[in-house]
Amino acid sequence: MRENEQETHASIGLPDIYYVLFRHKWKILGLSLAGIVAAMVLFFAKPAVYRSEAKLFVRYVQDTRLPAGMGENPSIKSPDSRGDNVINSEAEVLTSLDLALQVVDAVGADKILAKLGGGNDRYMAAGVIRQNLAVEVPKKSDILKVVYQHPDREVVQQVLLKLLNFYQKKHVEIHRTPGAIDDALAQQTDSARTKLAATEDELKLLKKKLGIDSLDDSKKAGAEQKGRLQVEIMNAEADYAQRNTALTNLQKATGSRTNVAAAPDVVTPPEIINEYKMLGTRLDGFRRREQELMTSFSDENVLLKDLRAQIAASEKFRNKLLIDYPKLEKVADTGSKANVSTAPDMDAEQAALVALKVRIDTLKSQLTNVTTALAAVTEAEPQITQLERRRKLEEAQYNYYYSNLQQARFDATLVEGKLTNISVAEQATPPFRDASQALKLPMIVLVCGILGGLLFAFVLEFYLDTTIKRPIEVETKLKLPLFLSIPHASELNGKNGHLQLKDGDGGATVQVNGSDAVAPWDEGHSLRAFGEALRDRLVTYFEVRNLTHKPKLVAVTGCSSGAGVTTLAAGLAATLSETGDGNVLLVDMNVQNGAAHPFFKGKPSCALADALEGETREDAMVNNNLYVASGGRNANGDKLPRILPKRFSQLMPKLKASDYDYIIFDMPPVSQTSVTARLSTYMDMTLLVLESEKTDREIVKRATALLSESKANVTAILNKTHNYVPRRLHQEFLSNA
Repeated sequence: MRENEQETHASIGLPDIYYVLFRHKWKILGLSLAGIVAAMVLFFAKPAVYRSEAKLFVRYVQDTRLPAGMGENPSIKSPDSRGDNVINSEAEVLTSLDLALQVVDAVGADKILAKLGGGNDRYMAAGVIRQNLAVEVPKKSDILKVVYQHPDREVVQQVLLKLLNFYQKKHVEIHRTPGAIDDALAQQTDSARTKLAATEDELKLLKKKLGIDSLDDSKKAGAEQKGRLQVEIMNAEADYAQRNTALTNLQKATGSRTNVAAAPDVVTPPEIINEYKMLGTRLDGFRRREQELMTSFSDENVLLKDLRAQIAASEKFRNKLLIDYPKLEKVADTGSKANVSTAPDMDAEQAALVALKVRIDTLKSQLTNVTTALAAVTEAEPQITQLERRRKLEEAQYNYYYSNLQQARFDATLVEGKLTNISVAEQATPPFRDASQALKLPMIVLVCGILGGLLFAFVLEFYLDTTIKRPIEVETKLKLPLFLSIPHASELNGKNGHLQLKDGDGGATVQVNGSDAVAPWDEGHSLRAFGEALRDRLVTYFEVRNLTHKPKLVAVTGCSSGAGVTTLAAGLAATLSETGDGNVLLVDMNVQNGAAHPFFKGKPSCALADALEGETREDAMVNNNLYVASGGRNANGDKLPRILPKRFSQLMPKLKASDYDYIIFDMPPVSQTSVTARLSTYMDMTLLVLESEKTDREIVKRATALLSESKANVTAILNKTHNYVPRRLHQEFLSNA
């Protein structure tokens, strides 16, 4: 059931809305009227409330506190797109209890509570201030809108002015403490300065030990010198190999032995003179390089030490040449060739080999020193880098603390209460009565009344009231084919429109003889048209399905008493008899109470068995082709026991052999104890009459399930329907309603 209800409710259309609104219009109007009355009472009974407004412009919030980190200045907090917490924090300060108590002490608790019951309780007065104080934060704005309401117009503006004054002082107390942290900042500044000095001393000592001023410059110069020495060594070794080969060849040619020692009076060879001059030129270059390095490096620098070692080696070699050739210096200086004699080539080559050997050894020694010094710098590079990095951090920290100390000392010079970051954009306005606030609660009550009426109507219609009310519900919620929908008698036109018979439960009856009432099959009765429509639908149904056998058995039943089963059964039998095609028999199957049919003063004259016999059915005849019998009585008029289904099965051969075209059975309501479900298995058609707005859907579903077990062919008739929607709207969705 719930799944079907959900499907139906999910497809609520305009006809459903119209139906609910007009069916429950008095409930909706009643609740709406109650809301109107309550709103009027609230509007006139509630005392006048006055309000005053002020606006604060928050440029930024300067929070003076002990610095705890590096980066941007954390003491400045701007209320930008991500500064909602700053604005909300200031709003909380404005609505704090401490601030409210200060205002109470300044204004007076008795004045604040004068029109609110009186009293002198400062906490109660502070609660009144907080309750009637509102701080609004407009979106994308740096404005705080402060609103205060009070029934006493003399108090409203005064309270708001005091509140703003105390708030500015409270803001200074919370965010600014001039002079309170100067000592702490000074200590942190001194500590940072001491750490920075220690790091700088350690770095300076390490560089002095290595003899460098700049790590990168030292590494670059050492690499260049190492490469140059390696090139010179390779060139010198190549020259040595060449001269050694030439000397070997000369010795082989002359057959003499090499004598590397020079006689005291030997003549100076030209090669030695050239070597001496080249050595002098090299020493001049070394000394100029020494002067250049001394301008950039200290005496402990590795490059400078290596250069001086080369100078010493060159001078030593030059002195050795002067010892070996006493006249060398004079010959080289004067350029005279008087003492230069042509010596054997072998002696010159031997002297050149000695010079080259000394030079190669000197260069290798210098390369070893440069390599050692460069390795020492490389090994100390991580320590130097760490010290330089630490020096930068400590220098930044020192600058940070120093700037905060200067800012704190500047803040201490500001006069307390003179805020440059927060200013009053709008002073507290004069008190005025806010009509929108006076109407707010009454309008809420009014809207709740109207919406409550609508909500109650829809909830009642779709959830609480589970009866069948409209023809469309028979097909959508009960999944039953609908044969006919009959309006309530009060909605039918005509003088006798109010006559609508009930079931055979001892209820209302209409008599033809001895009464002025009009029977439901009479030409003047308003139900006449619906009886004929039911007849035509039934005949068409049998013709379409090619049911030509006679008689055709039709059962009329319901789910409860009072649904109109007897009326519809009588009307259907009467209209079928008027076609003139054959006889029609109306059988009352109510075995307990019997139905008071409107024939022969409401008393059927014979039993069903007698009505099936041609000789004994004269008492059952009502009209030319209409007969009425009781299926719940025997020939003597006594009630039969509850073996009716068995007896009915015995009568089936006689029923089929009778000359009736239609036999209409007026059945009792379908229930677990009634015989209707069992007898419906013999019927060609079972008409289930439902009373609109009284028959529950669950009862219909259980009744349909019982009839389905008997394999009955069930169709529904919805009786006594009400059309609440006006005709001009009803015509638009007549097919759906």
